[in-house]
Amino acid sequence: MKKFKFKVLKEDNFARLGSIETHRGNIETPAFMPVGTQATVKACTIEDVKKTGSQIILSNTYHLMIRPGLDRIESSGGLHKFMNCDLPILTDSGGFQVMSLSKLNKIDREKGAIFNSHIDGKKFYLSPEESIRIQLGLGSDIVMIMDECPKKTNDYNIIDKSMNLSLYWAERSKKAFGENPHKGLFGIVQGGLFKELRIKSLEGLLKIGFDGYALGGLAVGETQSEMFTVLDDIKDFMPKDKPHYLMGVGTPNDILGAVKRGIDMFDCVLPTRSGRTGLAFTWNGRVNIKNNKYQNDNSPLDPNCNNLNLNKYSKNYLNHLFNTNEILGSMLLTLHNINFYQELMKAIRENIKNDTFDEFHNKYIDKL
Repeated sequence: MKKFKFKVLKEDNFARLGSIETHRGNIETPAFMPVGTQATVKACTIEDVKKTGSQIILSNTYHLMIRPGLDRIESSGGLHKFMNCDLPILTDSGGFQVMSLSKLNKIDREKGAIFNSHIDGKKFYLSPEESIRIQLGLGSDIVMIMDECPKKTNDYNIIDKSMNLSLYWAERSKKAFGENPHKGLFGIVQGGLFKELRIKSLEGLLKIGFDGYALGGLAVGETQSEMFTVLDDIKDFMPKDKPHYLMGVGTPNDILGAVKRGIDMFDCVLPTRSGRTGLAFTWNGRVNIKNNKYQNDNSPLDPNCNNLNLNKYSKNYLNHLFNTNEILGSMLLTLHNINFYQELMKAIRENIKNDTFDEFHNKYIDKL
């Protein structure tokens, strides 16, 4: 099998054009990963996701361990066969969902996260070793370490304690991962909004050694300015020879600002969730297709979109679909949004290649 590798092909200040090599195919970076939470990118077939230019998707350890369960997926030949996906798949560790979904959870330094399923209340134990075991059992191509993702707080002591716990779990995750040269194992930098803790977390992870480095603990309620400050604080310390992944982010202008600060990989439910609720992302800004002003607008959603024949559906028609609760509306807008995000990533890569990223960033940062 091809060994997991990353290389930087071009730099434009801190913005980086790169490539991740996996045995399932290469991933051009900066890259956006559509989210396939429960072994599906909601409202889309995997074939259509691939047609948008998506080269990797993300799936969710927490949800898959609860339903349908690892045994059922393994018996089907792994997650790729289970969902008929030949793209590389990154799986998160489950730590974020333990924080965000479970009202009854306990964090134990040795046992990991002890929580009740949000489906039926069944108790689960998710240790670093168990998280890695599940992800390897799923057949993930990029595996994330188990970390604690704290809720946003300005309490330094809470974030410091959480960050040190995540470092301890990172060591255990690395040991549990073992030797899997054809897969990637990513560490997760924690530390909240505190520069000192972010750098301390990164330094600890670098000593352990990972194939990539993610920034976690963001997209939890902080402002965009606060997020960009965290990225500015740490960008000089991130290893240049490894991919940088900003977890759970974000809007198109979040992505533009983060690429400017050295980020290579993104995931977010926003394009699919927004598509299901009638919000479209376009090169001319956002469109709430349910608005009455589109009832007699026979123009395409985005005249600059040239992929998948999506422009054959007018705003008038899409407005009708949403206002009559027809599922086709959600399907079309979801696909449109994923396609727009991939067009955005392609344009970002082209502008980095041509040394024009700053101009591209400045043109669209307040428009998208």
